[in-house]
Amino acid sequence: MAGTRTTTRSPESPDGVLRLGTRRSRLALAQSGQVAERIRQLTGRPVELVEITTVGDLSREALTQIGGTGVFVSALRDALLAGRIDLAVHSLKDLPTASPSDLVLAAVPEREDPRDVLVARGGLTFERLPDGARVGTGSPRRMCQLAAWARELGHRVELVPIRGNIDTRLGYVSGGELDAVVLAAAGLTRLGRSDAVTEVLPTDRLLPAPGQGALAVECSAGNEELAAQLARLDDPATRLAVAAERALLAALEAGCSAPVGAIATGNLGQPGHSTGLFRIEAAVGAPDGSRLCRRSLTEAPPATPAEAAAIGRRLAERMLVEGVAQCLEGVAAR
Repeated sequence: MAGTRTTTRSPESPDGVLRLGTRRSRLALAQSGQVAERIRQLTGRPVELVEITTVGDLSREALTQIGGTGVFVSALRDALLAGRIDLAVHSLKDLPTASPSDLVLAAVPEREDPRDVLVARGGLTFERLPDGARVGTGSPRRMCQLAAWARELGHRVELVPIRGNIDTRLGYVSGGELDAVVLAAAGLTRLGRSDAVTEVLPTDRLLPAPGQGALAVECSAGNEELAAQLARLDDPATRLAVAAERALLAALEAGCSAPVGAIATGNLGQPGHSTGLFRIEAAVGAPDGSRLCRRSLTEAPPATPAEAAAIGRRLAERMLVEGVAQCLEGVAAR
């Protein structure tokens, strides 16, 4: 990729070279490389990818057992704060809802498809999976909603917790260990593996994680010049949507390990949205799908991220008043 180099260390950066911190996974490198190329195009500055190993990369245990929110982020933020890198790229859904005051979310580029997808043997859809089918996912959010969907269908599905990169998860299906796996559409798209998808799962059945499909570009709050340059990558529509989703998540006092799904859509300057309204939908449930609270809120389109966040908080407050906390009992602490 022109103007982009990759290294596994953090050497002294030559003048003008931006050191972009990224996880070492194939997906992280792919999406960070895309951001690096965009930065080069916008600023004319060369970008060097600095690979950093995070706690989430080292452990094969369930995310709920190793810290949940932040396990893919903290090492990158430490490198930023120490000045070993100039900026970092994260999957936005991995970011804790509270950010250090000395870091700034400089840009949220245009979002990929936020939905989840099914990759199943024989090209099957979720509703056509055989009785007793084994479906893999590492996400309590997906397990909760899939279990509720299967329960409604009168379908017996065994939900199997899995970890690993995309190739590993796809291999569970191709190797016959599982009948299907559920993954984020965005990851498969960024790796050029969308051909593996057998069904795009509708959001009226499976709401994505808040911020899913979006990337976050962070830098030091003190580097105002760099923050201003990176801001040129920002997509206003995506920024508004994820502001609402993340504010809802924060108001529910849950992390990414809790079964919370949310998506905001509407007339945000995107093609195809003609309702003139802004809608946020959320679902919170018990891990086994026995309880599922799903609510939505529709309002006039927000003009700023702060207004969008306020809409997200209002929906969360309504859900809490209606007793959604019962669905979160014992979950957020794990």
